[in-house]
Amino acid sequence: MQKYKLALSAAAVALAMSASANADTIKFWTMEIQPERMEIQEKMAAGFKEATGHTVEVIPVEEAEIATRTTAAFAAGDLPDVLNHTVQHLLPFAEAGILDTGAATDVVNDLGVDSYAAGAVNMAKSNGEIVSVPTDGWTQLVVYRSDLFEEHGLAVPKTFADIEAAIEKLHNPPEMYGFVAATKIDETYMMQLIEHISLAAGYSPVNDDGSINEDTSALKEVLGFYKTIADASPEGELFWKQSREQYLDGKAAMIIWSPSLLDELGGLRDSAPVTYAEDTTSKELAEKTGFVTVFAGPGNDAGAAYADVRYLGITADANTDVAAEFVQYVVSEGYGDWLSQAPEGKFPVRRGDAAGSTNFEELWATLPVGVDRKAPLGDIYPKSVIDDIVAGLSVGDRWGVASGNLATASKIVNARVMSQVIRQFVDGELSIDDAAAKIVEGHKAL
Repeated sequence: MQKYKLALSAAAVALAMSASANADTIKFWTMEIQPERMEIQEKMAAGFKEATGHTVEVIPVEEAEIATRTTAAFAAGDLPDVLNHTVQHLLPFAEAGILDTGAATDVVNDLGVDSYAAGAVNMAKSNGEIVSVPTDGWTQLVVYRSDLFEEHGLAVPKTFADIEAAIEKLHNPPEMYGFVAATKIDETYMMQLIEHISLAAGYSPVNDDGSINEDTSALKEVLGFYKTIADASPEGELFWKQSREQYLDGKAAMIIWSPSLLDELGGLRDSAPVTYAEDTTSKELAEKTGFVTVFAGPGNDAGAAYADVRYLGITADANTDVAAEFVQYVVSEGYGDWLSQAPEGKFPVRRGDAAGSTNFEELWATLPVGVDRKAPLGDIYPKSVIDDIVAGLSVGDRWGVASGNLATASKIVNARVMSQVIRQFVDGELSIDDAAAKIVEGHKAL
């Protein structure tokens, strides 16, 4: 298959314009449907048209509807040319024949696979191919009060043991909670924490052969640790809202959160004020906060990072050449615009335009974040912090990715068996042995 190298020299632009009579129109389904993000994507489409002569019709599709609408369009032979989708859709779409996996592989190889964060690429691999092109992602963070850790001589919370030691030292309710963990079982946030902790402990509910994991040794480590952090949390039904509020109020020593907290800590969002300080726009709490992307449980010294990555798929019905050109444009000449839609949640999975380069990461750090006020992340956090956060994408992982069982793992996540059973265990309704057995049986029943 032809490889696609987009050359945006003056000569190439002139050539594209002269060939405008033969220009094509492609359809691009995007999950970035907010008006301001649509405006940015329309700008990118205009830039692509100026460079190539081709038109991109940008069509918003709700993230919750991507799977059903894509499946229906595939059955009708009416897929878009380029499809924005999540990591959960990688293998199901590829296995169904929705994605042109060869075209995506060619694009990534042509761009330079070594210019990408390894974790984002590894998630997209199946049968020797890269089934869709990574565009952006984020890694979940252990957020902690670095000033208190330093004051009490505590180690950076990179392991279960570090976190348990910090809870022992810092938990002093109601003035300070050692942790704020999720306990509300019908919230996605709780399963995100559970999967993150499970990855750190080396536990996956799915074996490499696709069967349900019945070995409960690592699972019990997850259960025991989750009870520790839940016991160090406030009472009640807790989810992302309470964990954020408690931390921004200076009453939580640690939480696990997505990077969308980065701009909020910087006092840039009025709907999430930093009540720790009298001035709710102060950067004081941000300066007293540390972040850990990779942490480890017993028996898994390497640890793990929970990552969410987004992709652009070239579909089986696509005008392949033009679709591939557009995807390359998004992650090269248009990459700054793409990331600017929400820099706090769109980390550059392509760090630079060549192996070893970090020019895209450096550009990303200058992009303004925030809602009510704007500032670049580089003005709020030192470069070392930003480098550490972005580096998590190189080792980012999810259940079932390495073994090709992401589809099965996604069913387990959506069923929330572990959320329900862990809540019963935390509340003292089940012993650790009974909880582990109930989780295994619940997963097998799926």
